[in-house]
Amino acid sequence: MKIWKVRSLFYRIARILGDIQAMMRGPKAMGKRIVRRVVGRAVGRTMRRILK
Repeated sequence: MKIWKVRSLFYRIARILGDIQAMMRGPKAMGKRIVRRVVGRAVGRTMRRILK
């Protein structure tokens, strides 16, 4: 198995565990997590366009 596949798997598992932890803290924490994820993706796309 390639290192990048293992790394990708670990990051995916960490994201799922973070989601579970946020759900246990309540709906407010999960909402914050979703908003941060959406904003992060939007910023990433914008930066990619600017630096292209």
